[in-house]
Amino acid sequence: METSISFIGMPPSAALRSDIEAHAHRLLRFAPALQRCEVTVSRHERRHQHGNRYRVRIDASVPGASFVAGRSGDDEQEHEDAYVAVRDAFDALRRQLEDFIRIRRGNVKIHSSARPPG
Repeated sequence: METSISFIGMPPSAALRSDIEAHAHRLLRFAPALQRCEVTVSRHERRHQHGNRYRVRIDASVPGASFVAGRSGDDEQEHEDAYVAVRDAFDALRRQLEDFIRIRRGNVKIHSSARPPG
């Protein structure tokens, strides 16, 4: 799997890079067909009530589908700890991948209200 990591508004961190690579590698357990994982870590400076805030965006793809995690524009996706931001973004991506795989395998229950009439 190809993994690329970019840091925006902050110096590159070997420790954070290692943590991201470990998270990306763990995704292969859920999606062995994962082809690409592009991670962007950005720091936004807030000078008043809060210190630096971190946002992580992950773009990933498997054959036939692409996924984006951490793309929300609200402050809920920003964290004061870069490692927590990484963990949350990878958790969101893992859930998306698990749902995609479940649907692809046909392991999804269709509720009676969702079935077409007939």
